[in-house]
Amino acid sequence: MNNTRLDMKRLAAMDAVQAARLLHRVREETLAGRTPPIAPRPEIDASWRRMARLGLDPDQSPSSVLLRRDELEQRRRSTLLAEVMQTLTSGLAGIADASLQIMVVTDEQGRVLWREGHPAVMRQANGICLEEGAAWTERATGTNAIGTALATRRAVQIHSAEHYVHALHNWTCAAAPVHDPRDGRLLGVLDVSGPASTFHPSLLALVGSVARLAEAEMRERHRGAIERLRAVAAPILCRVAGRAVAVDPHGWTAAVTGLAPVDRIVLPKALGAGRVWLPSLGLCAVEPLPGGWLLRVEEDTAPAGAESGAASRVVLDLSRPRRWTVTVSGAAGSWQQELSPRHAELLYLLALHPDGRTAADLAEDVFGDRTRTVTVRAEMSRVRRTLAGVLAHRPYRFREEIAVEVRRPEDPADLLPHSAAPAIRAGSRV
Repeated sequence: MNNTRLDMKRLAAMDAVQAARLLHRVREETLAGRTPPIAPRPEIDASWRRMARLGLDPDQSPSSVLLRRDELEQRRRSTLLAEVMQTLTSGLAGIADASLQIMVVTDEQGRVLWREGHPAVMRQANGICLEEGAAWTERATGTNAIGTALATRRAVQIHSAEHYVHALHNWTCAAAPVHDPRDGRLLGVLDVSGPASTFHPSLLALVGSVARLAEAEMRERHRGAIERLRAVAAPILCRVAGRAVAVDPHGWTAAVTGLAPVDRIVLPKALGAGRVWLPSLGLCAVEPLPGGWLLRVEEDTAPAGAESGAASRVVLDLSRPRRWTVTVSGAAGSWQQELSPRHAELLYLLALHPDGRTAADLAEDVFGDRTRTVTVRAEMSRVRRTLAGVLAHRPYRFREEIAVEVRRPEDPADLLPHSAAPAIRAGSRV
């Protein structure tokens, strides 16, 4: 057999016993540092390498200290996923039950918050600690659909011996990350798991579709909240002298007066009534509204970005595996913003190139295709709205007077592990 790569369709077409034997041999040869008869899928190979760097024992038994019941309930109440559980359940739980599988929903830390499905399979799942309150990150349980989806922020299907830990070889699973549509923040993972005999390559598309459906529902809920805030704020703004904007708790704009409309304003995490400096507006008076805030711009202060010296230092923190931030500091204070995976990629690439990158350069860096400039320009427009006064364009770059610090993970291979950008993956192998 030639050393091509496995794919799920090819695996599904094989006899189940033959497929299992092949996967076991691929895993055994790869982990031993030898050339397997057929190469593992790229996402599996990358995960196995992460497990080896962690020193994870492939012969360990899956185990986890479960969350206390009160902590589990608190996490359930605090996650936005609770609002779409009906969508997730109606979309997958019945199918999982009928196909001898279970549906699992975790938070962004890989803790199992809910599970439903076939009773017999849930009892089997208890034997591998796939139960409510358990941790299913890669660090805890090795290569698995939940943990690998968290690490890469991509939907993934893992079958039989593709699991790093031997005790999971009798299982198959497919998982998709679920993001908050308001800010791209990872909320958790939707997973379907079952005995290896229930494997089917179409399961990944089904799980991914239900995850996107849940995100669409959250998006509609947010639009409704913005409309309610707009109804409250509009008559108030009619009486405001000067510039003001009504925003929801995440900075999404409901109504403005005296300002050019913008989709979103970056807010500090701990916003309260009083006065605060905002990078895109300057000094503002903050007043509470039902469902948001009224920001009145202090007219004796210039908006951030009007003077390039408003910001003097940027710290791009990419040291953590699934949470990336940018912190901007200046004479007026500092603020921090959590970054989406794409924006983390783009800012890192700009930090690598102080002289700047054109849209075509960034398209080549991110997609390996210089023609995808429309996508790059759209993303950079969003980034520049967040980093007013920090980024210049033509070409895109950090302003010369701003000191930029990049904090990387200790292991270069852990740099933006979700990223498939050619320029970033080349650097992570250094």
